[in-house]
Amino acid sequence: MAGQTALIVGVGDGLSASLARLLHQEGYDIVLAARNIAKIEALAKETNTTSIKCDAAKTEDVNALFSSLAGRLSVAIYNPSARQRGPITDLDPVAVKHAMEVTAYGAFLVGQAAAKMMLGQSAQNGVLGTILFTGASAGVKGFPHSAPFAMGKFAQRGLAQSMARELHPKGIHVGWINIDGGIRNPGRSEAPDNPDSMLDPDAIARSYLGLINQDRSAWSNELTLRPWVESF
Repeated sequence: MAGQTALIVGVGDGLSASLARLLHQEGYDIVLAARNIAKIEALAKETNTTSIKCDAAKTEDVNALFSSLAGRLSVAIYNPSARQRGPITDLDPVAVKHAMEVTAYGAFLVGQAAAKMMLGQSAQNGVLGTILFTGASAGVKGFPHSAPFAMGKFAQRGLAQSMARELHPKGIHVGWINIDGGIRNPGRSEAPDNPDSMLDPDAIARSYLGLINQDRSAWSNELTLRPWVESF
């Protein structure tokens, strides 16, 4: 994958870190974008990657991020989201607006910029690139006291569906991944008597890689990942 760039936006020490490690192993040139790049210094060194400070909800930051990219943009992954919990009557409108900007508007900005860049590239095996959005079960059903998160994820899912229908015929693979369960990130552990009741971030990353490597004759535009113990 020499000369192939994989951009991961909204990087932390969980799923994003697993994605960075796996795509680095696959030979991609990794670019990590986060609001606080000091927190990902160790990961950047481990994966020999470039880290760029970026608030994905700000147009100027996203434009600067994509202007700095070198090589062929093969993969763009959008991970950021923001929650604002509470009864609908108690929610702070300013905080709700911020949550929507991070989860939905930022996804639009990054998705738009990635699509523009990929459409200007030459295809490889008929494919211009892959754009993936990290979703959640809140994008399928709204939960009590979680209206802002549902609003953002429903909007993000709609964005991904619309982009897939528009861009798949042009050679850009777009997918939305429903993370339907808790991720076993650093600092979050599952009960000893209930092994694998949380999603392993390395296993999730391998599923993302599967989407990236999918043959265009059978592209998935949505994928749901959930622990084996779920009964609904």
